[in-house]
Amino acid sequence: MPETRQTPPEFDFDTTKHGRMGHGTHIGVHRHRHGQFLYPSTGVLATTTELGTWVAPADRLTWTPPGFEHSHRAYGETDVHVLEVPRELCGGLPSRPTVFVVTPLLREVLVALTTERPFQPGARARLCQVVLDELTDIPEQFVYLPEPRDDRLRAATALLHADPATSATLAELGRAVGAGERTLSRLFQAELGMSFQQWRMLLRVQHALVHLLDGRPVTSTALACGWSNPTSFIEAFTAIVGQTPGRYQNDLRRAAR
Repeated sequence: MPETRQTPPEFDFDTTKHGRMGHGTHIGVHRHRHGQFLYPSTGVLATTTELGTWVAPADRLTWTPPGFEHSHRAYGETDVHVLEVPRELCGGLPSRPTVFVVTPLLREVLVALTTERPFQPGARARLCQVVLDELTDIPEQFVYLPEPRDDRLRAATALLHADPATSATLAELGRAVGAGERTLSRLFQAELGMSFQQWRMLLRVQHALVHLLDGRPVTSTALACGWSNPTSFIEAFTAIVGQTPGRYQNDLRRAAR
């Protein structure tokens, strides 16, 4: 993911569990006793663990289970709403970080729960239950990039992280890191559960999310992230994110108003 050149600002949530993270703000590795939902109503929020990176564009919801070590980084001015889930209520939620689509009802409930306002007795608990009920019918969004453990594969993916637009083949990457093409191909499947091409596609889409957030046109984003033409980029982006790049950018503009 692109990094800011500025020193990341300090970040802290206020008592309403709603705060703003400036572009490049980083929250180091930590864990929570309870589960946690993070809803970026604007910007892009990346959550990284030893398993990989989950990316939540605006109007997606990131779930982090209790006790799961993770860190966060914001891209663009990111408004974040935070909702804790007691450990005893986390049994029906995923056991690893996950990103969900946010429905209109879920959006309004999340904002209400993370805004300083009085509640009638029992009302807050009922709204929290609405969040859990909504998520049972919402598919997960796999804008998720797994990270390898094998040193050879880590070296190869580091080259791709440094230049997502590179056209290097798996054989060329293998020569650069001292591993055979077949070995790397096997490691991608064994460790990451996907092919080299699938992993690189996810990496490029994650970078495209940030470029689009910065206001880059769809065509220049496609070229900057390694696609030879906008059509193939739009198809790949839509398959992974669930909406076209243009629609994603329009939603960002509306959320920023």
